[in-house]
Amino acid sequence: MNTRIQKVDQHPKNTVPVQNLLRARIQRDPAFAGEMLKEAVECLLRNEVVPAQLLLRDITNCTIGFQSLAQETGIMEKSLMRMLSVKGNPQAKNLFLVIEVLQRLNELKLEVRAGKILSS
Repeated sequence: MNTRIQKVDQHPKNTVPVQNLLRARIQRDPAFAGEMLKEAVECLLRNEVVPAQLLLRDITNCTIGFQSLAQETGIMEKSLMRMLSVKGNPQAKNLFLVIEVLQRLNELKLEVRAGKILSS
């Protein structure tokens, strides 16, 4: 029996890890991080917590990193990583603290505007 086993950390030849693509996009266009942050907040407002957590994790990884986020929030790095994972169960105060720090360190400012929902 001839079985090939590929290491988990190897990528097929013609693919690029998503983190690399996001990091390159944010370096080219810093406003993209703002759009990702905006989407994360909109996910929270729609009670889509896991997608919001994953977006916040991606923004953190591609901009300031978890070590800086930990220093700024006073939350341990491993706790932040766990909090922003699929199985994370963050408190609202911690999520909003992360959002505040990401805004400040990435020089972003989100604003909430109320509007009527248009019927279709």
